[in-house]
Amino acid sequence: MSSTTTIYGIFDDEEVLLSSVKEIRSNNIEIKEVYSPFPIHGLDKALGLKETRMGITAFIYGCIGLLFGGILIYYIMILNWPQNIGGKPNTTFYHNMPAFVPILFECTVMFAAHLMSITYLIRCGLYPGAESDSPDERTTDDKFLMEIEVSGDTKTVKDLLGKTGATEINKKDA
Repeated sequence: MSSTTTIYGIFDDEEVLLSSVKEIRSNNIEIKEVYSPFPIHGLDKALGLKETRMGITAFIYGCIGLLFGGILIYYIMILNWPQNIGGKPNTTFYHNMPAFVPILFECTVMFAAHLMSITYLIRCGLYPGAESDSPDERTTDDKFLMEIEVSGDTKTVKDLLGKTGATEINKKDA
């Protein structure tokens, strides 16, 4: 049974980190995670991450908002409290549709935006009371950290991290 060792490479610059990720991945070494104080353009492609499905959820949440707005308008303006505003018929939904478009649009946007934000926070584990899983506090300020799990010899990974620009290399045995 081989033990797993976690190696942390700490970087000072995001460009150096990005080039290091590309170099390490080209040597068929799997990177577990990269921690950064801000988003780095191109890092997701360099790590080989899949595209996000947030666009699909935005569409679904928008459809839910549109449906909710339509049901709400129908109930309020047709069933519960019909009013003759500007001579428009008050017994049918489709005759009044042009007046309802702004409300339907706003419900669509509101549901999509709010539910996407909630989904993102839950999916990323950023909900209230969540514990940080960052192995080094400096990644929230000015450092970049690359986490690599290695089974067996760690010397090649450490040498590669040092060669690609890591300012600090730490190791933790599991």
